[in-house]
Amino acid sequence: MATMKAVRIHAYGGLETLTYEEVPLPAIAQDDVLIRVHATAVNPVDWKIREGYLQGFIDYDLPLTLGWDVSGVIEAIGAEVTDFKPGDEVYARPDIKRDGAYAEYIAVKASEVAFKPKAIDHIHAAAVPLAGITAWHCLFESANLTAGQRVLIHAAAGGVGSYAVQLARWKGAYVIGTASARNRDFLMELGANEVIDYQTTPFEEAIAPVDMVFDTMGGDVQERSWQVVKPGGILVSIVSPPPEEKVAAHQCRSAYVFIQPRADWLTEMAQLIDAGTIKPIVETVLPLSQAAEAHKLSQSGRTRGKIVFQVRD
Repeated sequence: MATMKAVRIHAYGGLETLTYEEVPLPAIAQDDVLIRVHATAVNPVDWKIREGYLQGFIDYDLPLTLGWDVSGVIEAIGAEVTDFKPGDEVYARPDIKRDGAYAEYIAVKASEVAFKPKAIDHIHAAAVPLAGITAWHCLFESANLTAGQRVLIHAAAGGVGSYAVQLARWKGAYVIGTASARNRDFLMELGANEVIDYQTTPFEEAIAPVDMVFDTMGGDVQERSWQVVKPGGILVSIVSPPPEEKVAAHQCRSAYVFIQPRADWLTEMAQLIDAGTIKPIVETVLPLSQAAEAHKLSQSGRTRGKIVFQVRD
């Protein structure tokens, strides 16, 4: 049986559950493509699944290969696939219910795959799908953000936040981000109009009401954010569903987003990347064998942009 290297978990738990091992090469269905993985990125959902937080929401058969960002080259295609061929450079946010991309190969539905941006390498392309789709969905699908509106983006220097800043500015919004002082100049370069140092300044005391709050933090940050949403505005969270009583009390709208694969949005983002309008931010590149170190960094909440595994040159 053909095999490959992958990082899997055999049980839910801490960093020690991440196992770098030899596993069978994935089989592909008629509507799948087999991607030879060049790079894959780390996202908070990876370690949340590893620790068992999504049990009951998504039920997995263990062992499970983690990782749902991929950039690579198509190795083989299923019998029903007509849009791609072996040798095509592609990227995707695969179905999170299947084995992921912490591996040398991954099977992905062809409908979830888009051609990789030409202007960037696989390491930077792997940093786009999950975070980019999340930002796109929250800003444009949930909030219908338009030019001239004011948006507050929490954790603006992070993986999702750094895309949200760029996409909101591209749309013509007035962009306010919360971040540490070290990220102020970085976010201004990405297009933020204002940056609030969350370590020294309560954001709710520093800004006038906004049309949209993009909540990437939950907890106390979400609770305090109600103070700055305009009546008729919207709070969109990717962490926890906003309480209905808060929405009613503040006469605004809300949304909770858990994204699905969207190859059409990846195609649009590839065009923006190739045009130089947005750029992926990669702070750390590690080999797949250092998955535990990558998860530790992600869980610290202090990373700028994305952490990426380079699987092959």
